[in-house]
Amino acid sequence: MKVIKRNGSEVEFDIDKIRNAIAKANKAAIREELTQTQIDEIADYINFKCSKMNRAISVEEMQDMVENQIMAQGAFNVARCYVRYRYTRTLVRKSNTTDDRILSLIECNNEEVMQENSNKDPIINSVQRDYMAGEVSKDLTRRMLLAEDIVKADQEGLIHFHDSDYFAQHMHNCDLVNLEDMLQNGTVISETYIDKPHSFSTACNIATQIIAQVASNQYGGQSISLTHLAPFVQVSREKIRKQVLEDAEIMGMTPTDDIIDKVVEKRLLAEIEKGVQTIQYQVITLMTTNGQAPFLTVFMYLNEAKTPQEKKDLALIIEEMLKQRIQGVKNENGSWITPAFPKLIYVLEEDNIREGTEYFYLTELAAKCTAKRMVPDYISEKKMKELKEGNCFPVMGCRSALSAWKNADGEYKFYGRFNQGVVTINLVDVALSSGGDMNKFWKIFDERLDLCYRALMTRHNRLKGTLSDAAPILWQHGALARLEKGEPIDRLLFGGYSTISLGYAGLCECVKYMTGKSHTSPEAKPFALEVMKYMNDACDKWKEETNIGFSVYGSPIESTTYKFAKCLQRRFGIIKGVTDKGYITNSYHVNVTEPIDAFTKLKFESEFQALSSGGAISYVEVPNMQDNIPAVISVIQFIYDNIMYAELNTKSDFCQACGYTGEIQIIEEGGKLIWECPHCKNRDQKLLNVARRTCGYIGTQFWNQGRTQEIKERVLHL
Repeated sequence: MKVIKRNGSEVEFDIDKIRNAIAKANKAAIREELTQTQIDEIADYINFKCSKMNRAISVEEMQDMVENQIMAQGAFNVARCYVRYRYTRTLVRKSNTTDDRILSLIECNNEEVMQENSNKDPIINSVQRDYMAGEVSKDLTRRMLLAEDIVKADQEGLIHFHDSDYFAQHMHNCDLVNLEDMLQNGTVISETYIDKPHSFSTACNIATQIIAQVASNQYGGQSISLTHLAPFVQVSREKIRKQVLEDAEIMGMTPTDDIIDKVVEKRLLAEIEKGVQTIQYQVITLMTTNGQAPFLTVFMYLNEAKTPQEKKDLALIIEEMLKQRIQGVKNENGSWITPAFPKLIYVLEEDNIREGTEYFYLTELAAKCTAKRMVPDYISEKKMKELKEGNCFPVMGCRSALSAWKNADGEYKFYGRFNQGVVTINLVDVALSSGGDMNKFWKIFDERLDLCYRALMTRHNRLKGTLSDAAPILWQHGALARLEKGEPIDRLLFGGYSTISLGYAGLCECVKYMTGKSHTSPEAKPFALEVMKYMNDACDKWKEETNIGFSVYGSPIESTTYKFAKCLQRRFGIIKGVTDKGYITNSYHVNVTEPIDAFTKLKFESEFQALSSGGAISYVEVPNMQDNIPAVISVIQFIYDNIMYAELNTKSDFCQACGYTGEIQIIEEGGKLIWECPHCKNRDQKLLNVARRTCGYIGTQFWNQGRTQEIKERVLHL
């Protein structure tokens, strides 16, 4: 059984330490109130409770248990001494916690940081450098940049102030890169002017350089559209045709137009293959300044093309992108595995959704890709247009969604826009703090929303006054804007041009506590929808008062789900169906353990997704579907008719030790959840390639104990 220390490192559970701590408190009391037998009983009880939690436990959780058990014995003087000791040690630790955390992560024994981000390898120097800078930023943020009550609320898990490890810098969250502007009108990368490319492969190469630069100047995900690359297929076609004619003339040949067309298209397909491969491999192998591959999403939307020919050329690019992702990438041992990036989004449209439509072959290919590699995810053009004033466009990163916005000419604009940041409210804590009293619930809800508002305004004000010089690729050279040197970005922060997000988590447990029922039940669903509408009303009010684009956002709380769960258990104890897990449920999702079929789940969650205008994604958990593509297509077609944005989660793992492909299992040993190959029993994470979607993106670097428990307990929906 493992214990997570305050600096994040992991140690073995030692019952003698508990006995000694209680004994010292007993001796320090006015009189010894506990016998040795009572001390042993308390220690044994703590040992039993910890072993039943099926995960590593934090020191704070364990000390809370000790304190409660001393009180239960009626030894109040001893409990007082124990509390005094904890307080004294807290003061000592506060003198220099940052140094301690940095040293522990450098030595690779900071379990909390090592499992914070499932796409970062904490052993690599560049990742450690980023984490070190992050710890300093967190320290500055806590001590100097945030109000004390916001810091306290974040530490207690009432809210989560996202990405505090980057907050000290003037950086934004995520965006839609205006690749079209940069490729068509030129851009500047590292003070070097890049002209409009003269071929498709060159356009792809420049795109990857832009992606790397953008990723190094923000902390969230970015999205690009393949439509912006499609015009360069025709540029290459014309260039290749000229070369073919020149080659024929040199050889003294006069081939027919039909022969020329065939040769041109064959060479063109080879160039498209090369260009797509450049994007796939460059993105995977690029290492940005924060020690990870760019969090890139690639958007595939046929109806975004401007002409019929461009649409056909876009289809060629999409087809090649899907084929290469189905193949996967080779790991260092030469085995084909599932890469985490880029994330792919495929738009479902009238001309690709049903058998017999012109581009249905692409949807079949997408279904095969999803069954094997978990991507693409799917956006329904029909449903998105219903929710976004007749528009269909990509999400920023994994899920953050813009609101419809028009420029001075009355034209809708999406590319070049961004998100300022996120603060998430813990809905479960609101419910538990109310004690189940509905009147008190809404009062506390208002207080917490006000706390979130002030935290979000701190994020906004941190960006105000930022000069375009801080990130030229973003603000001066077209990725997001073309501002003058020395010009503040302020005008991009108002009027709804950019968004700022009120995140939420734990609607499921919140409703369960307040109503005694799952939010999927007819009796509890109205309350769940009321909570969602309440948050939307708050955002509308803030938007009206400030002219800032507030929106409700279904947070992808990867590591925060564990943080919130631990805080809830410390504050309220173990409550069945509410706080009895090492995680809380993401956003509006149905709890991972609740039996429900894929179609019912998607239909139910669609109502809540519509109320998450700032972004959200639904998923269904499915078994290996590679031999049942028609079933995958049935789910995809249901998505088109019923929900804006959804994905299918399957398993595509690999054991390097024995070559096993399938699902790597999660087992419990010594109170800790461990990944194990079911074939050879290998547990070395360095020899296991595991891919799971936990927060919109696919993660491949493993997860903390709370998230691992959530993955283990997922039920199949199909």
